[in-house]
Amino acid sequence: MEQPAGGRRPRLVSSLAFGQRAWEVTLEWEPGLLSWRDPQPPRGRDGGNYFVPASEIIVVEETEIDEKQCSSGKWQKMGKPHAFTVYYMKRAQKHRWRCSEVTFSCVDEQLCNQWIQALKELLELQKSRPKQLLVYINPYGGKRQGKRIYEQKVAPLFSLASISTDVIITEHANHAKDNLLEVNIYKYDGIVCVGGDGMFSEVMHGLIGRIQKDSGIDQNNPKAPLVQCNIRIGIIPAGSTDCICYATVGVTDPVTSALHIIVGDSQPLDVSSIHHNNTFLKYFVSLLGYGFYGDILKDSEKKRWMGTIRYDFSGFKTFLSHHYYEGTVSFLPAKQTLGSPRDKKKCRTGCYICRQSKQQPEEQQKNYGLEHNDEGGEDWKVIKGKFLAINAVNMSCACPRSPKGLSPAAHLADGSIDLILVRKCSRFNFLRYLVRHTNQDDQFDFTFVEVYRVKKFQFTSKHLEDSVIDVKDVGKKRFGQFCRDHPACCCNLSNSIWNCDGETLDSSTIEVRVHCQLMKLFARGIEENSNDEAIYNQSTAEQLL
Repeated sequence: MEQPAGGRRPRLVSSLAFGQRAWEVTLEWEPGLLSWRDPQPPRGRDGGNYFVPASEIIVVEETEIDEKQCSSGKWQKMGKPHAFTVYYMKRAQKHRWRCSEVTFSCVDEQLCNQWIQALKELLELQKSRPKQLLVYINPYGGKRQGKRIYEQKVAPLFSLASISTDVIITEHANHAKDNLLEVNIYKYDGIVCVGGDGMFSEVMHGLIGRIQKDSGIDQNNPKAPLVQCNIRIGIIPAGSTDCICYATVGVTDPVTSALHIIVGDSQPLDVSSIHHNNTFLKYFVSLLGYGFYGDILKDSEKKRWMGTIRYDFSGFKTFLSHHYYEGTVSFLPAKQTLGSPRDKKKCRTGCYICRQSKQQPEEQQKNYGLEHNDEGGEDWKVIKGKFLAINAVNMSCACPRSPKGLSPAAHLADGSIDLILVRKCSRFNFLRYLVRHTNQDDQFDFTFVEVYRVKKFQFTSKHLEDSVIDVKDVGKKRFGQFCRDHPACCCNLSNSIWNCDGETLDSSTIEVRVHCQLMKLFARGIEENSNDEAIYNQSTAEQLL
């Protein structure tokens, strides 16, 4: 044991057996790092260094050496070995994580126990890790594999990490939402939903509603500052679409998501509220789409018997229909937010733009009275026109079919919405726009596409404009430019519906506001691409075993 200067806890350094060779193993208390290296690698092989941050160690356990290994010549000479196994998170390809393990051994029982105790003490310092979770499983979502996925892939990992769980199999729509309004949520360190985006939305609505209810906040007041939810939500993907999981982790893989939960990752997330005439309608965290995406959802809901292929069928049908909708969009630009929708600065782990927005929720609380009274003086902009699609996104909305998403530079927690307006155009031009979601070209580089980063927006269908719209001083302070688009040959319908995170919302007049970092997920955002072997050299280590 080496004693560093400055009174810090000494690091632990020992020569331990790893496979059939002796390795130098080191435990650094600051910054918390387990590393091991081969001081004398075999000829022709690069020994390298292998390390795992303490934050990515799952558990350490005492291990029994099997009889075959004990009877080998080495151990017959040295005596009965004592061993311990370290289970840790290992990065694999395409943002996947896997549970890996490494076993060290020695003949000194006291030294072995010292290592076990030191590693356990180091893990106890990881205060963000959950100990007790409330789990909701949707057995009907996607391919009806939620229960099997949890029992076979997730539950064993939770058991390994000594996480206790209360599991509820949902039996009907809004089961989880209603249950969250009654259960004692404060005894849990987090809530896990096993299912798709619909299941997540249900849990999110239940949790946010419960927190606001307990805090005395009226959700029907569109200007009320909502109380942040500090109870994290974990998503185990098992649905038809898992857009939210993909956009916050980088992959829809149950094991990866389970490991993010186990190590206690925390990713703040913006949530937007939707109101109509001072009545709360819904929250959304990914997509709120009117026109094209609303029509797809409306048609696909009638074809659930087709399974997931219904989205392709309804999408093709909606594209051929080529309906446009006329109305007015008014919005408040997000002037205080860093970045823009076209700056190509993607939101990644440790995002600087999201970190800079961290203080916004507190400022919103302080400025509540000012914002409530002086909203009429804010610099609102207005656009009138005929639209094929109106999309509002809180995140990139990336998915396997569209790796860039609807807005590649949208951020998870910067307190803004990217508002995308696709004006009436020809089918060919609209197809060009859709195709660019699947390649590297700029999907906003069209004359009929506009994108704005906003804090709030309102939409009113033209058919309801004269009787329903209630905006102060129209044409004086809030309304700036008025834009109209060029004519094209397509069918005009009265109203579409809203696609709200994959759920239908039938209201042609809405008011939307983003709430900065209202909730937290068991995630860390999408990591930059990295080669696992370059970090841990694990493949080389396994060759030496």
